Amino acid sequence: MRFASAIFAFALAVAGSPVHAQKWDMPTPYSDNEFHTLNVKRFVQDVKSGGGGKLDIVMHTNGSLIKHPDILRAVSTGQVNIAEFLLGQFGNEDPVFAADNLPFVAAGWDNAWKFYQAQKPLLEKKLQGRGLKLLYSVAWPGQGIYTKTPLKSVADLKGTKFRTYSPQTARLAELLGASPTVIQVPEVPQAFATGSISAMITSSATGTSTKAWEFVKNYYTTNAFHPKNVVVVNARAFEQLPADVKKAVLAAAADAETRGWEFAKQREQSANKELAANGMTLHEPDAAMKAAFKKIGDTMLAEWQKNAGADGDAIIKAYRGK
Repeated sequence: MRFASAIFAFALAVAGSPVHAQKWDMPTPYSDNEFHTLNVKRFVQDVKSGGGGKLDIVMHTNGSLIKHPDILRAVSTGQVNIAEFLLGQFGNEDPVFAADNLPFVAAGWDNAWKFYQAQKPLLEKKLQGRGLKLLYSVAWPGQGIYTKTPLKSVADLKGTKFRTYSPQTARLAELLGASPTVIQVPEVPQAFATGSISAMITSSATGTSTKAWEFVKNYYTTNAFHPKNVVVVNARAFEQLPADVKKAVLAAAADAETRGWEFAKQREQSANKELAANGMTLHEPDAAMKAAFKKIGDTMLAEWQKNAGADGDAIIKAYRGK
């Protein structure tokens, strides 16, 4: 009887014990202190608490698990179930991914959000075709140009070794007469130190995270465009989650998107102040520079629309309300 009672008690204990959590590895490309990473951390926490601890997402920041250029393939193939990456980095794989890297088309926060809403339906469709589900997307602060010496005109960028991070920024460098050089964020300081690059286009957020004042002295606040990071989940893995966990993931993602855009705006303001406080000169481009940049933007938009075809027309028409 005592043995039977012990077995019965054990069975009750097992029945009442919590279900073992699923564990997902999540590669992200940026440092622990970057606002995108902080936003992902909050998202991960919300998924765990909202899903009753049934899903444990383990972040691997700063490209430590999978290098940035390989993240899209890794989550598409199921090597990992969830990931964050910079959408425009994969612009060569689909023009829709490159849309938010078009300079001087949707400059500023309000335009960037409006452009995202125009892009989103096609973006979801394109990711779905790769076995992925879009969870949320957050923009970077507006992209500006960093140089070692002040620019008298846009022509001064001719011949410079220009750091780029996507096909569209590489094309921008070409149209500026510069030599595009792909450098990942963690390698930017050394690339400047060794002379591999002498100028770059990126946000003030990346400028502060790389301590840009140690290798350049000028930042031109062009706000050329707002590239976006996306957080995606492998669709098959998502569908296998319990219903309550799916709900928790989607709720956490919605909160992360709203929160992330606010983080980005705050980050831009604080980063601009930090650049100035550390001795960098922030320049507002003059009328001649703006005109030269717009001409390049118009060229890139026309090229992109030709390449993107009906998808590109749909995004631009939706954005411009035509």
